[in-house]
Amino acid sequence: MEYSYKLSQLTEDLQADIIYPSVDFEDVLIYTGDVHRPGLQLAGFFDYFDPTRIQLVGRMESAYMEKHSPEECRKKWEALLEQKMPALIMCHGAEITLELISAAEKYDVTVLSTEADTTDIMSSIIRIVRRAVAPSITRHGVLVEVYGIGLFLEGESGIGKSEAAVELLKRGHRLIADDAVEIKAVDVNMLQGTAPDLIRHYIEIRGIGVIDVRQIFGVGAIRTQQNIHLVVKLEPWNDGTHYDRLGINEETVNILGVEVATVTIPVRPGRNLAVILEVAAMNQRQKFMGYNAAIEFTKQINKYFDDQMK
Repeated sequence: MEYSYKLSQLTEDLQADIIYPSVDFEDVLIYTGDVHRPGLQLAGFFDYFDPTRIQLVGRMESAYMEKHSPEECRKKWEALLEQKMPALIMCHGAEITLELISAAEKYDVTVLSTEADTTDIMSSIIRIVRRAVAPSITRHGVLVEVYGIGLFLEGESGIGKSEAAVELLKRGHRLIADDAVEIKAVDVNMLQGTAPDLIRHYIEIRGIGVIDVRQIFGVGAIRTQQNIHLVVKLEPWNDGTHYDRLGINEETVNILGVEVATVTIPVRPGRNLAVILEVAAMNQRQKFMGYNAAIEFTKQINKYFDDQMK
């Protein structure tokens, strides 16, 4: 499935002025958050040019065009706009010439203008559009933030995901989504989760019903979105199953092409699941900082036996 973002919405987000709207302006879709500055194209080099990208004209391109006659400028603008990109944005309040408007009308390409710096507009487009067009799925589970680490709790219904989330809320952590988590691949190595609008800030506790986390625990107990750093699979304790006791073998799960660290935690009465999840979050945070307790422990064991052999 290919995701897109409306040019008209982006224009509103950027608070850009519409100099010339294409006939289909309201229907133009953007499929990539990548942007391009067409300096080489204005000079006549179109090899490897990607017409799906929004084109940004800054001070350098404007200064280059000022060195040419009106007729040369017309030809250069026409050669560029003939490629039919989603839009051309003039930054720094650059002069809108008759030659540019003529080329835009001829090839029906939207031209926008803004007083903002080229770098600011570029970063805004990348941030807004990449997030909007990122691949996404909805998964059953609970997403919480514990010590800055995004924990995505998975497991069969009734395993205790929501109850663990409530206990974590009481301990000062935050809820992002309960029951359904919308996940987006916002980068090649990062997933971001949020809650569907309909159930945002709500959590279901069997026997009690639906509660509003924001009203009961306060606004400090919720977040709108959170990066997912660790997938925690909760499953009923099975005496016949071998569970990892050292944690040397780090497992991952692939979600939307992104490999995310994962652990499996067996659940049974008497285990304080909230505390275990806190420890899992702190342990994952240490790994991000370059410290792995399992590896260090193994080194100490090996050193002990090496010393005994001497």
